[in-house]
Amino acid sequence: MRVITTERLIIRSFTKNDWKDLYEYLSDESVVRFEPYEVFTEEQCKHEAIQRSRNEAFFAVCMKETNKVIGNLYFEEKGFGSWELGYVFNASYQGKGYATESALGLLKEGFENLGIRRVVANCDPKNTASWRLLERLGMRREGHRIKNVFFHRDDAGNPIWKDTYEYAILAEEWNSRNK
Repeated sequence: MRVITTERLIIRSFTKNDWKDLYEYLSDESVVRFEPYEVFTEEQCKHEAIQRSRNEAFFAVCMKETNKVIGNLYFEEKGFGSWELGYVFNASYQGKGYATESALGLLKEGFENLGIRRVVANCDPKNTASWRLLERLGMRREGHRIKNVFFHRDDAGNPIWKDTYEYAILAEEWNSRNK
């Protein structure tokens, strides 16, 4: 996918040199608490930046003026013209519209230039900021799955089951909203 620019942001592939900015937010418990992983160390972020630079599903979201990575988007084809959207942003840049702006840029690219049929996204119902973002993007809640996934285990080794909201938007919904 090409580089996407919005009013304030550049959405591009990761490079191995992005590890410091990646560490700034992936080492923050408040940022990763709803993610399927724990906080990252510096060494893990060095490795992760290399991995993401090789993975076309991850996009660095950068400030246009400084090229600082303030978060990332995940966008991957899941089959039948359906793609999955995900996002994680540095706490210092949350609440300023950057996630909305970057996700809208990516959805626009997908629906208008890549011929995508449908985009889905999942989030923890307790993550109010996330599901409100999905609704700002024009996505509709399709379901509330009960204790359908786990990422962590308790001290006894038992899964800690979590609920999931599932959201989606179809190309025709996108097109009707953005004429």
